[in-house]
Amino acid sequence: MSDENKAAVKSADKSKDKGSWFKGLKAEFNKIVWESRDNVTKQTIAVVVVSLVLGVIIAILDLILQYGVDFIVGL
Repeated sequence: MSDENKAAVKSADKSKDKGSWFKGLKAEFNKIVWESRDNVTKQTIAVVVVSLVLGVIIAILDLILQYGVDFIVGL
């Protein structure tokens, strides 16, 4: 087989590989199960609320520790 024929065969194999790759990709995307909008909204609200509550708790602990350290250093 000449070099030109080998190059043509390799080129054809690459285009087949790309086609099969995209077919596989499409098949995998069809397997995805998306959550409902209501479920995602509820989960997002829960994450935001928990983040805010933890932020407040950490801020309060920070203030308490800051005053405690300032009291100890001031002795």
